[in-house]
Amino acid sequence: MKNRIKISVENVSRTFVNAQGAKIQALRDINFEVEDLYSPEGRDIGELRVLLGPSGCGKSTILRIIAGLDHPTTGRVLVNGAPVTGPGADRGMVFQKYTSFPWLTVEANVAYGLKLKGAPEAEIKQTVARLIQAVGLNGFEKSYPDTLSGGMQQRVAIARTLAVRPQVILMDEPFGALDAQTRSDMQNLLLDIWEQSASTVLFVTHDVEEGIYLGDRVFILSGRPGTIVEDVPVPFGRPRDPAIKETKEFQELVHYVLGCLRRAPGNGQVRVSV
Repeated sequence: MKNRIKISVENVSRTFVNAQGAKIQALRDINFEVEDLYSPEGRDIGELRVLLGPSGCGKSTILRIIAGLDHPTTGRVLVNGAPVTGPGADRGMVFQKYTSFPWLTVEANVAYGLKLKGAPEAEIKQTVARLIQAVGLNGFEKSYPDTLSGGMQQRVAIARTLAVRPQVILMDEPFGALDAQTRSDMQNLLLDIWEQSASTVLFVTHDVEEGIYLGDRVFILSGRPGTIVEDVPVPFGRPRDPAIKETKEFQELVHYVLGCLRRAPGNGQVRVSV
């Protein structure tokens, strides 16, 4: 089956005006395409692309533009061939800050989008139960978000996003606030449920190891104004074992990506791991 273009970002630039009236260019001439990949047997397998770059280079702005939460100053974004003019059910976003509704229980948070769509009650119940099982929140269905740990709250956000089956999932440093062990657990959880969902995922991080471990390809951005300076294919197959991080090949790729970041114009901070 022929792969088709799921996301097309064409000549996107974004300029903001600060409180003093000065123009600040956050993004400059961003161009990339993401295909909807299929296996040789014709199964939709999706793709996980990573946007990697220093803090403040515009990675989050790219996601917000694709999500329809912001608009480019120049250029355009197409999803499934249609121009993005605002938010849509075909795109779901997971933020670094936990965004569950505090007045709703875990199961009510996961069900929220399905109820907005008018899904049948039986479908809602089945989907919620399946996703709560998938993200490891069994026994916490009736809990409220503020009684949960950060990692558990992010599991709720991921389940809520997956519930409406978006074709594109946009993840803005979703594990950035988590401790090292929880972060590692969440990376593996994401890989497990992503391989089942076959969605296209765009994942923003400034952690080099995280980007390489998760991604099929890594777009490396320069410091502000952010522009893509390298498109790095990740040569490791799936499913991925965390032990791959200890291999010579993985560490060589980490060093290569760090070298790309050092040579890129602009400045900012990246990290190798937590």
